Amino acid sequence: MRVLVVEDNPELAQLLTKGLKAAGFDTDHLTSAVAAQEALAAARYAALILDLGLPDGDGLTILRELRARKDPIPVLVLTARGGVNDRISGLRTGADDYLVKPFAFEELVARLEALLRRPGQLLGRSLRLSNIVFDTESRQVFVDNKPQVLSARELAVLELLLRRKGSVVSKKHLEDQIFGLAGDVGSNAVEVYIHRLRKQLADIGAQVKVNTVRGVGYIMTGDE
Repeated sequence: MRVLVVEDNPELAQLLTKGLKAAGFDTDHLTSAVAAQEALAAARYAALILDLGLPDGDGLTILRELRARKDPIPVLVLTARGGVNDRISGLRTGADDYLVKPFAFEELVARLEALLRRPGQLLGRSLRLSNIVFDTESRQVFVDNKPQVLSARELAVLELLLRRKGSVVSKKHLEDQIFGLAGDVGSNAVEVYIHRLRKQLADIGAQVKVNTVRGVGYIMTGDE
């Protein structure tokens, strides 16, 4: 799943994106309030890690605008503002969690995972359907308890479909979560990866189907 990191310190941002990737998250990184507002209006992210002291504005403004338009995206504020009043202000403005710099990276990941485990959010370690199991922590897929090898993009598509099994996942949501802010995504990129995933699932004997809902998206169901 894809997380948006809004942080203007380049060294910290690099550590965050590298560490989050190792923890199983894809990331987009932005350094300004304006760019973050544009990205959040255009794409759907699993979560937002938000610095408050941005060069062109206060991160609280981004948070306030998100909540004003009823956007439920989980927001983890990551900031040097550690005073009690600062924490209260951030939480009351709409942050779901608040972590003060300096911090332990393992704690940030644990807090992010906790946010995504809340009811209505996306995280669960073991995803199951019919004879397929996806361990999201190890990024390993098992069919009939036998480990299988899929590409990173195929894993990303499979994870999104399994998390919403039985429900339609829109093409736009898949594009947002898989490619993020990448500018070179072809119009049929999602279709290409869906085709590859279907072939892979058939080859490894997974008893699931990826059905197309024309004009809307895709839905994963277990074979009868």
